[in-house]
Amino acid sequence: MKAIQIVQAGEVKLADIPAPSISPNEVLLKIKYVGFCGSDLNTYSGKNPMVKLPVIPGHEIGAVIEATGSEAPSHLKAGMCCTVNPYTACGNCPSCRNGRPNACQFNQTLGVQRNGAMCEYIALPWNKVIADSAISPVDFCLVEPMSVGFHAVNRGKVSDSDTVAVIGCGMIGVGAIVRAAIRGAKVTAIDIDDAKLALAKRLGASYTINSRTENVHERLQEITDNQGADVIIEAVGAPPTYQMAIDEVAFTGRVVCIGYAKTEIAFETKYFVQKEIDIRGSRNAMPEDFRAVMEYLKRGTCPKEELISGIYPPDKAGEALEKWKANPGQVFRLLIEFN
Repeated sequence: MKAIQIVQAGEVKLADIPAPSISPNEVLLKIKYVGFCGSDLNTYSGKNPMVKLPVIPGHEIGAVIEATGSEAPSHLKAGMCCTVNPYTACGNCPSCRNGRPNACQFNQTLGVQRNGAMCEYIALPWNKVIADSAISPVDFCLVEPMSVGFHAVNRGKVSDSDTVAVIGCGMIGVGAIVRAAIRGAKVTAIDIDDAKLALAKRLGASYTINSRTENVHERLQEITDNQGADVIIEAVGAPPTYQMAIDEVAFTGRVVCIGYAKTEIAFETKYFVQKEIDIRGSRNAMPEDFRAVMEYLKRGTCPKEELISGIYPPDKAGEALEKWKANPGQVFRLLIEFN
């Protein structure tokens, strides 16, 4: 069967690999669409220290169940549309013992520490398959990336009495904006791209700030009656945005960190103490976050077509990654279609 491989930085090839068979506790999926995510782009750019090359990328999956093993439960049936929880959990590390397997110390994500789903078929344990015939395979590709933003909102304990600022309106930030708005919070979206900010407004943000052309501090003070935001979600992963989060969060507020900064960051640590702020990491997502995104998509209010920046056949995967690398700010998600 055909599979996309990132061989080394800047090199992608379409390979022939054996088709998988399934064990009794597995499900065979026919892949329809897979999204490229930021970790895949970093792998292609040679900036992903966690990856083991060569690797088949892909963990944002839209598929159809082809066959089920004898131990798979009866609710999983051939022909059902589905996605996949792409993380592993060892069951023994502190995260797993504390009921937070999304942050497993020894997690191996599909397409990063192990081969992913950019191939025609994949066999996975049945308990990693999330099926719902009311969602199409192409829409299922949006579930995992949006769930990461949904999880960050959970980590921030966002409620309807909170003011929330989301820094970064990429795919993960979009998920955070949607979830915070659904919870009734007053959301401010911050980005450097007016088109993304306009989309954030349609997705539920009450206010937007272009940090390239506006003074973020002055605008946030205006929006929050000089209080600062109760919750700030950092979804960029850059020194200036991390510093912005600490500077702009309200006294006794919460900062939720999603983005991976690639360099060390210097902080004015007095704010940690003076504001008595909670700084919380947010990694991957929990099953309930997947389910919440799916329920949101089934409402029919998400402008899904605006979140998919392009669909490519497998032999154009390298071209898709080059496009994203050249214009990172203009892309939400690029999909590979295996139909």
